[in-house]
Amino acid sequence: MFFKTAKINEFRLWGLFFMLAGMGLMIFGTAGIVFWGGLAGKIFAGTFMVLGSILLLVSCGIYFWAGMMSTSVKTIECPSCLKQTKMIGKTDRCMHCKTKMTMDEQLANDFSAYEDEPAAPAAKAAAVPPQA
Repeated sequence: MFFKTAKINEFRLWGLFFMLAGMGLMIFGTAGIVFWGGLAGKIFAGTFMVLGSILLLVSCGIYFWAGMMSTSVKTIECPSCLKQTKMIGKTDRCMHCKTKMTMDEQLANDFSAYEDEPAAPAAKAAAVPPQA
């Protein structure tokens, strides 16, 4: 996962990114008509209108894919916040409190084995001062 969020939320975030990028390209394309006018401005605007439309279609595809995936995933209760969350795959994060969760018993204590995050340093035992 790229961000520290639930996988389903990350898919939705990428869909939002592509939608805003597509709309931004379309708005940028209208600058061709404003600044150049004539045929050159229309070609510039048309090119960016097509590119923006393609990004909007990609966004619709991502949202559709995330929605279809959301209907078929497991809904479990988060052990930390006790709220219902959706889990995609063997490992995921809670949609509410971002707690790492897994269904695989082998990965239950070693989350660094399947994510790009560095392993947490082992807790060093604090020296206990002698009792007098």
